[in-house]
Amino acid sequence: MDDWIDYYDSTHTIYASKRHRDVHFETIAADIIGYIPSRDAVVLDYACGEALSAPKVAEACAKLILAEPAPGVRGRLIARFAPNTRIRVRSLDELRGMEEASVDLAILNSAAQYMTPAELDWAFDTLHWLLKPTGRLVVGDILHPKVGMARDVTALLKFGAKHGFLKDALVGLVRTALSDYRQLRTRIGLQRYTEDEMIAKLEAAGFAAERAPKNIGHNAARMTFVARRAH
Repeated sequence: MDDWIDYYDSTHTIYASKRHRDVHFETIAADIIGYIPSRDAVVLDYACGEALSAPKVAEACAKLILAEPAPGVRGRLIARFAPNTRIRVRSLDELRGMEEASVDLAILNSAAQYMTPAELDWAFDTLHWLLKPTGRLVVGDILHPKVGMARDVTALLKFGAKHGFLKDALVGLVRTALSDYRQLRTRIGLQRYTEDEMIAKLEAAGFAAERAPKNIGHNAARMTFVARRAH
């Protein structure tokens, strides 16, 4: 995961344009809000990234904890959201210092593909420890082994056409093909799981899990899972 952390901590070009970036985060925020059980809930976003639409999520709950491994990104989150009393920023290591069984909803979205299986196990173990007995874990944007990059490209172009950045998306795809992201994806690869494999991985961490009808975000070819503590 370290190479990916360094990449996202750099000045990368993963988004085709500002419009793409903004709509991307707005879409994810809306999907996360749909999982929040009540306005007094404590929500944790694990490996949250830039989380530009976090204030919208925070408005729908009592407290939003943004946990981010990349130090540069984490610094920007702290500076950006310092005035918002509902948002707190933590490193992944700091999560173990939180109170046990204190979180109502945990989100791990578009992060599992960048983690080794052992890192994902550690994340699930940490989130199991943090979740209340009635809490839920939502694991989103899981890549299936049989779904390749062509589906990602198609999903992006449809997203761009829908939200008015199709031309930028086409240019961005060319730029990404020549970027460090493509080189990392080729050299390191992304972790992929079948539906059964992800459910088994969650069950091994003490969860009862099932696949959600819809993925978080714009890419319908990827998978989201909803899990509850089984013990």
